[in-house]
Amino acid sequence: MPALHRTGRPAGTGLRPLARTAAVLAAALALLSPPGAAGPASAAAQAAPAADATVRVNTQAALGRLSDVARGVNAAIWDSHMNDPEVAALMKAADVGAMRYPGGSYADMYHWETHTAPGGYVAPGTGFDAFMGTVRATGAQPILIANYGSGTPEEAAGWVRYANVTKDYDAKYWEIGNEIYGNGHYGSGWEHDEHEDKSPREYARQVRAYATAMKAVDPTIKIGAVLTTPGHWPDGVVGEGDPGDWNHTVLSQVTDVVDFVSVHWYAGGSDTTAQDAMTRLARLPGELREVRNQIDRYAGAGSPRIGIALTEINTNTGGARLTARPNGLFAADAFMTALENGVFNVDWWNTHNGAGQITTVDGETDYGDMGMLSSGACTGDICEPAPNTPFHPYYGMKMTSELGTAGDTMVAAASATQDVSAHAVHRRDGRLSVLLINKNPDAARTVDLEYAGFVPSTAAPEVSRYARGDNDITEVTGGAASASRVTVPPYAMLTVTLTPQPGTGPGASAAGTPGPPKLEAVTDTTARLSWEGAQGAARYLVQERDGAHTHLVGETTGTSVILRNLPPGSTHTVNVLAADASGRLSAPSTPLTFTTGTPSDAACAVTYHRDTSWGNGFVATITVRNLSDTPITGWTVDWDWPTGRQSVSSGWNATFHQTGRHVRVTAPEGAGPLAPDGASTASFGFVGANDGPNPDPTAFRLNGTVCST
Repeated sequence: MPALHRTGRPAGTGLRPLARTAAVLAAALALLSPPGAAGPASAAAQAAPAADATVRVNTQAALGRLSDVARGVNAAIWDSHMNDPEVAALMKAADVGAMRYPGGSYADMYHWETHTAPGGYVAPGTGFDAFMGTVRATGAQPILIANYGSGTPEEAAGWVRYANVTKDYDAKYWEIGNEIYGNGHYGSGWEHDEHEDKSPREYARQVRAYATAMKAVDPTIKIGAVLTTPGHWPDGVVGEGDPGDWNHTVLSQVTDVVDFVSVHWYAGGSDTTAQDAMTRLARLPGELREVRNQIDRYAGAGSPRIGIALTEINTNTGGARLTARPNGLFAADAFMTALENGVFNVDWWNTHNGAGQITTVDGETDYGDMGMLSSGACTGDICEPAPNTPFHPYYGMKMTSELGTAGDTMVAAASATQDVSAHAVHRRDGRLSVLLINKNPDAARTVDLEYAGFVPSTAAPEVSRYARGDNDITEVTGGAASASRVTVPPYAMLTVTLTPQPGTGPGASAAGTPGPPKLEAVTDTTARLSWEGAQGAARYLVQERDGAHTHLVGETTGTSVILRNLPPGSTHTVNVLAADASGRLSAPSTPLTFTTGTPSDAACAVTYHRDTSWGNGFVATITVRNLSDTPITGWTVDWDWPTGRQSVSSGWNATFHQTGRHVRVTAPEGAGPLAPDGASTASFGFVGANDGPNPDPTAFRLNGTVCST
């Protein structure tokens, strides 16, 4: 049998707070200590542990709602255990809502009707109908990958017909191919692609053909196009003869026919530890924001209808440190981080995968297996446990189901401590759940919880734990009397669920939740927003979010508002809340993020052109024109990078200085004046570096004056 682990990928490449609890949880530390932990401390120490972390939760800052396909896993036709009955039971217990088939790169050589993958191994019992049996037993939905590499639009349309007309499976989500950018067009080829033209232009042309053929059979399906993840190879690379890199070329041609885009995220190469991966996870929000920026650029007003699916995620693409406890912590953190940052679906690679490099992590054998469940495979004389035994990443995903389910609202949670991650969900029944992840392997963390927009009742919180010594998610019982403090054991996860004080929260308001805000118009200093009104609303409050803090930026009795005095080129995330006649606030709307422009009638103009890119570096040229009626001698140009991981390495035709995100460029010695009315230009260039996404700067200043861009 061929090895089942995945190979061949390139290396990784305002409103003030309405409420804040002040009570202190006086429960014994032993309450939250798992079996096998260190012996109990003194009774006094247990009664009042010193807090060494603070987490703030703001239920007025919504991050979006959990979809019915939020949690997902990949399933592969080479996996002989893919449809074991235990799989459906385990996935149902973890509230898995999506199962992706037929398995990564195999999709581009898989023919559904004959259930064959020429050149690859197909395990018995893994056909489409058998897979759908597992999907239905799980209560999930399929995410199906149409064969782009060796298939045709007609073959894909036939699959839609069989699935949704003949069998009535109601398969909604259909991707066109897997990692097609890995077809050799950029020099590295692991994805099967028989098209003579392997360019992004041809892929875009074919996506249109696939969408037309497939939607002719079932117009209700959703079509997904494959994008690269910003900051990961081959992002930014422009192939010979192409008008731009993969994403910009594809999106410029398909936004009118696709319903979502599919991206993949792996923290790094095969030597990446799960601890490293948890650190690198901090880059994911910016990378997903750049995906949305790119969709916004080409889809315009239609951008909100195009979703983002993260259809593969794991720490690395093979090797070691994959089944042990830290990857379980990573799984929980990664699922929620992605969902909080604009994706509707996250799929773990993989359900079963196969043993790889054997190591010891946190005192346990790590089998180097990218699966959530054991396949029972061996490396040498070391074998995994019985098939379908869950690995730690399964419990990480399952812990997120303790946090919330479809329709619940993710809200802002911010930790002041680097080794404690926090995520929060405001449930439809008014309860608030907070997930705390202690990434420190050696020390417990006692966390003070603070709240805005939520007042906990005096009832003891419900606590779920996954820590050393636990064989599953464990319900912790005892005499907890308050919700302001909790201790998380080392290398552990806790979900704390709180009930609201009666008469507080959105449930006490007569106003419903407003519709999502829409950006009607934007200038360099203003933004006009509108939203669907809410029943029972007397007025509306528009709040801007900064982390877990919010502040009021607009208020109206209507359903639109103009925000003024915004800085040019600035990015803002806002929610709308409705207040009833008594001033009680509803739940917040889903968020809107927008960026202001630059003045159209500025006294200067700047052109920023990225000449070439190679994933983690680029060359750019900037051209400046003076549009005023007087010459400028001794100019400076300033800008701020959108991320903290962009920098100028070296430059020419000017002097460069960077402090933090801010860059100042000064004219070279002996430079002549910039003539008025755009009669002359100054041009300079530089080599830049980016560790992650590389969005263009949004505003430039010439001698302090904001220029049009």
